[in-house]
Amino acid sequence: MNWITNYVRPRINSIFSRRETPDNLWTKCNECGTMLFHRELSDNLNVCTNCGHHMHISPRARFKALFDGGIFSEVKVPAPTPDPLHFKDQKRYPDRMKAAQKQTGEHEAMLVVTGEMGRTPIVACAQDFSFMGGSMGMYVGNAIIAAAEEAVKLKRPLVLFSAAGGARMQEGILSLMQMPRTTVAVQMLKEAGLPYIVVLTHPTTGGVTASYAMLGDVHIAEPNALICFAGPRVIEQTIREKLPEGFQRAEYLLDHGMLDRVTKRTEMRDELITITRMLMGLTPAVRGDLPAPEEVEVAEAAAAVQASADLPVETPKKK
Repeated sequence: MNWITNYVRPRINSIFSRRETPDNLWTKCNECGTMLFHRELSDNLNVCTNCGHHMHISPRARFKALFDGGIFSEVKVPAPTPDPLHFKDQKRYPDRMKAAQKQTGEHEAMLVVTGEMGRTPIVACAQDFSFMGGSMGMYVGNAIIAAAEEAVKLKRPLVLFSAAGGARMQEGILSLMQMPRTTVAVQMLKEAGLPYIVVLTHPTTGGVTASYAMLGDVHIAEPNALICFAGPRVIEQTIREKLPEGFQRAEYLLDHGMLDRVTKRTEMRDELITITRMLMGLTPAVRGDLPAPEEVEVAEAAAAVQASADLPVETPKKK
């Protein structure tokens, strides 16, 4: 009896009570520590439902929520020379690229697409901070030029979502040369009279801030996004002073005239639709579609026929 009680019964109970629970069902908010169910979090565009903290979101997930029906088309970007400097630190540069591609499922740090946003055709591009810190290399420079050329060809506004740690050190001076190249691409848009709208997300730093991220006609930022050239820790170590609370955050820059708007991610689509249509000289966006007049008349006629068919037939009374 001891063998059955002490071994067999617990073994059977452990087999039937075992449940395999996926590890990615819950996400912990870095700001308030709330455990968020993954579906609830994705439906809210990776914004904490408790404190409003904006977490990382991939470019594809962002575009799926931005474009009508989640439909968009990718723009082909010319591929640069791989590993031009044969750079190696703790790992070879090609090995780091393969690891980032496997982790994110993307070819590089920027995605360029076209589509309609509230029936407003636009060209959009977004950086992925998960891909080597969204660093600006030759591919990112080619992507912005391709986006600008596509916008000029289609006569559409360009909307750019920035998220980067700066230039990519593995490409050295070739990475820094993307700053003037992207500046020329932005100038192409301005000469064509097309709007260039920049949405700065957390974080946008380094050479990206010193080039295309701060050259827009309108600058919008997500709440509490870090936007700077040199980070606050570097500045504190240099000047040996404590920086003010919220220094270099989106709200601080808005108060000091560096930004035009600070908008929540869940409200960003409506904000961008309004701004792009205004800058393009279009009428305000249509919030909903009404049925065609012919369809209304047919529906009313059908309802009248159905109502008359359902009425009881009155028989004349005998006197």
